[in-house]
Amino acid sequence: MRRLPVYFLIDVSESMVGEPIHQVDEGLTAIIKALKTDPYAIETAWISIIVFAGQAKTLVPLQEVINFYPPRFPVGSGTSLSKGLEHLMFELSKNTVKNTYERKGDWKPIVFLFTDGVPTEDCTAAVKEWKQNWQLDVNLIAVSFGNDTDTRLLSELTENVLLFKNATADAYKQFFRWVSDSIKTSSIGVEHNASGIDLKKIDEQTLSKIDLTKPAGNQQYVDNNFVILPGKCQNTKRPYLIKYQKNIVPSDLPAMEINTMAYQLVGTYQVDQTYNELSDQKTQPLAINTAELLGFPHCPCCGNTYGLALCSCNRIHCTGNNNPTNTCPHCGAQNIYDTGSHFNVNRTQG
Repeated sequence: MRRLPVYFLIDVSESMVGEPIHQVDEGLTAIIKALKTDPYAIETAWISIIVFAGQAKTLVPLQEVINFYPPRFPVGSGTSLSKGLEHLMFELSKNTVKNTYERKGDWKPIVFLFTDGVPTEDCTAAVKEWKQNWQLDVNLIAVSFGNDTDTRLLSELTENVLLFKNATADAYKQFFRWVSDSIKTSSIGVEHNASGIDLKKIDEQTLSKIDLTKPAGNQQYVDNNFVILPGKCQNTKRPYLIKYQKNIVPSDLPAMEINTMAYQLVGTYQVDQTYNELSDQKTQPLAINTAELLGFPHCPCCGNTYGLALCSCNRIHCTGNNNPTNTCPHCGAQNIYDTGSHFNVNRTQG
């Protein structure tokens, strides 16, 4: 049987930590479960998962649906869409079976790109290579998880740029059901549909096509929709992330139409060694003042009350109420902390 290769290119940058990556995890599990009950998908669909943050890697190599088991998703620092695209193109060139005189090759591959933020580096070269070598030979569907994704860039990759705009548990379920239904109908119709893709209809309150005629905003290489701070537990020595999300605060003075921007605490999350593997270690640190951060994080590893203590080595760790003297897990320095003033702290690219 001819194969229908389906690739999931998934943004696992720090801004996806917490509920978004949990929903993607559950959603991919539901997709595979649905495809395993469809005879056409079992016969034709082959699935692969590629993840990208500051670096990219193949999480699951291309394989038959029946043998596929969803992985646990990691997170990393940065949003290098260029590395994600380069890795995808490498996998496509390595795995795609071309037509020959002796045999029919694969059907036109389908790629679902999921991202929630702004690329943190220049993607010009990767986009150019995609347009020259792959754009006509692959069906790419780009899905923005939120309103602040760089849709200008996504529109250079594909005409199918969609906005997922209702981040409730039910909406996630409906969205991933749409993905599995689209794969199933595509696997049925590949022989009769020249485009090789049949996207199902979905409630526009959940998923809608983005108007690509709107002017693009200023180009930037840091995701200002979120502030992510990397910390380390003083007691367990385990790394964790503190996540804040952009929050526009109306002015206290009704006569003045001035809004201020701050960042509201979303939560704190443990990470493992894959975080460093997927992070771009060459990026320069970016500073933010704690006056712009709303909410006091705890330590997700040991439960310490304060998850944002800054050592003299300029790195973050946790501290508790009953610790007059604290030992930095990064450099080993002994510190006593003052909780009454704001300070600058290094954030990641998001």
